[in-house]
Amino acid sequence: MTALDLGWQHRFIETNHVRLHYVTQGEGELVVLLHGFPEFWYSWRFQIPALARYFKVVAPDLRGYNDSEKPSSGYDLDTLATDIQGLIQQLGYLKAHVIGHDWGGTIAWHLAQLFPECLNRLAILNAPHPQRLRQLLLTSPEQWQRSWYLLVFQIPGLPEWVIRQNLPEFVKRVFQDHAVRKGAFSTEDTQPYQTALAKPGALAAALNYYRQLFWTWLQQGARSLTPITAPTLVLWGEEDAFLSPALLQGLESFVKAPLQIQPIPHCGHWIQMEAPQTVNRALIEFLRGKPSKS
Repeated sequence: MTALDLGWQHRFIETNHVRLHYVTQGEGELVVLLHGFPEFWYSWRFQIPALARYFKVVAPDLRGYNDSEKPSSGYDLDTLATDIQGLIQQLGYLKAHVIGHDWGGTIAWHLAQLFPECLNRLAILNAPHPQRLRQLLLTSPEQWQRSWYLLVFQIPGLPEWVIRQNLPEFVKRVFQDHAVRKGAFSTEDTQPYQTALAKPGALAAALNYYRQLFWTWLQQGARSLTPITAPTLVLWGEEDAFLSPALLQGLESFVKAPLQIQPIPHCGHWIQMEAPQTVNRALIEFLRGKPSKS
């Protein structure tokens, strides 16, 4: 699978004082795809050509990942959301449809509350709303069992060193071992993630997302933000090993717009790669304003 075969292009853009790499394809209304940990734009390889039949699709490497710039700071949610708001503006758009998975979804939730004027529609794939995650971690031992790595990642320097010494095994374990649909990840599929994480500064930047989130919670507590006014779709692999389905409860308190929650059975955390056809169909129907047939 190459860019030449699929028609997408690689470009760079300056936004919020950081240089981001992105892949783009298609024309029309803007759709921005935000990846999670430990990923990069490549996680959207099945969605980019499908969505590009109807939209201009942009899939950036988030700050610190792969070929994007890796500054020592700026990994708090406010700055990360401002990166994407600036990306939309720098591309010449006032608004975009924003789709996020994992960390990209958490950033998308925050973007929709911090900059509601730049959202058309919001789609979330197995990603916790940051305020709902904080609520659940304060009350749910089960979510802490799933999120034990949050505490481990707070240790300065050590997680980077351990992962770097075992990078092939780490990547295999994160993707292959936690996928429900095992065929989604061959060794060939996981090699690009290993290459991206091995780039200087990428691993430390990725872990800084978790460190900054933790300290923001300690400093700010339960911060009150504007309710989301964009129509919102949540797609959720039901057998997510990292995130409890309890995170779906109470989302209506954050979304004051039409909210659809669509569980996908026999599917894990890596939803857009484990069930690409199902995800693509749901996203296209939602973004084009058509009722789902599923």
